[in-house]
Amino acid sequence: MLDSCQCQGCVLVKSPQLVRLNEVANFLGGGTPLRERSEYFGGGIPWVKTTDLNNGTINVTEETLTAIGLKKSSCQMIPSNAVLVAMYGGFKQIGRTGLLAQSAAINQALTAIIPDAEKLDSRFLLEWLNHRVGYWKRFAGSSRKDPNITKTDVADFPVPLFPLDYQKKSIALLAEWDVAIQKSTVLLAALVQRKQGLMQQLLTGRKRLKGFKGKWKMARADKLFNDIAKRSQLNEQLLSVTQDRGVIPRTMLVGRVTMPSGDVNSFKLVEPDNFVISLRSFQGGLEHSVYRGLVSPAYTVLEADAKQVHAPYFRQYFKSVDFLHRLSVAVVGIRDGKQISYTDFKSIKLPLPPLPEQDAIAALLDFADTEIGLAMQRIEQLRTQKRALMQKLLSGDWRIPKTSKKQSKTTLLKGK
Repeated sequence: MLDSCQCQGCVLVKSPQLVRLNEVANFLGGGTPLRERSEYFGGGIPWVKTTDLNNGTINVTEETLTAIGLKKSSCQMIPSNAVLVAMYGGFKQIGRTGLLAQSAAINQALTAIIPDAEKLDSRFLLEWLNHRVGYWKRFAGSSRKDPNITKTDVADFPVPLFPLDYQKKSIALLAEWDVAIQKSTVLLAALVQRKQGLMQQLLTGRKRLKGFKGKWKMARADKLFNDIAKRSQLNEQLLSVTQDRGVIPRTMLVGRVTMPSGDVNSFKLVEPDNFVISLRSFQGGLEHSVYRGLVSPAYTVLEADAKQVHAPYFRQYFKSVDFLHRLSVAVVGIRDGKQISYTDFKSIKLPLPPLPEQDAIAALLDFADTEIGLAMQRIEQLRTQKRALMQKLLSGDWRIPKTSKKQSKTTLLKGK
């Protein structure tokens, strides 16, 4: 039995009953029309594939079917508000979800769940499936290379049977976080786009900051950066070369890190404001370091001429479209997996503003990075808050008050 409280709009639920999904929902499958029949595709019927699943509402699909394509295949129309689950595609794909905003057909890699509207809210089910996505991994097994789950696994999926009113109020509350996350995501995209525009303008001299004028010099890379191979007899920390965070201590990496089994006497010393050519430098990876430590001898370490180079400026420039273009021109036939050598790098001509202008440009772009970083932190904070709230709501240990539009989500009171 469920304990509940209905007092002035409050709902308190404890110890929800877990039931199998097939007790509160029905299921439909899908298919794929013959690909060689072009007349089956490109009509007005949405056709959902795994790649269309976004763990949220599905409004558009990559492909559509014609009426004849639907008729001549095992596809069938799935009603709106059905919840879709991916069954194939490996651990990164299985368990992905989507909620149909309109009726649509689906392919055979998906199962459509049609909840009993009197017992289970579709959006509540969607949130619950997203919350328990790790559940599928224990059941994913196949003789093929990629694991999968079956329709039986979906049917046996456990769901908490809360009162329908509680489900709807929970979803309304979670929607406030979704709105905040969406707004923050739009802001992040705008900040990233603005920074990319600033890089294209400022790092090429097309746009100059106030107070700076005159033509920039062009200098060969080997006149600005020297290939060095310093060794250290001290007990130095080990560094890792990353493309998103630059050169950082290995202790800052999350997850399993392979440490060298022997001595590190052959390792190269990296000092602050050195650059390291990444082992994946075909993607433009010349990474800046603010740390002192050791890297594998497989890396190329570059020391900048401090009289000509402001290192933070070139940290930004080496990530620019302009530099990547110059790199691709200088290195003919470069392919995925090849490391750029110092010989490849040294002949590239680089735009060289005066040091004060380098400093000013770097400061502006670094500030843009700070804004981007804060926006990313905000999104992660909101997602963490939503996960914590979801956990509380799904435990049935929260009192959800009846709130007015003027009241904020912080008025949620914990049930006693």
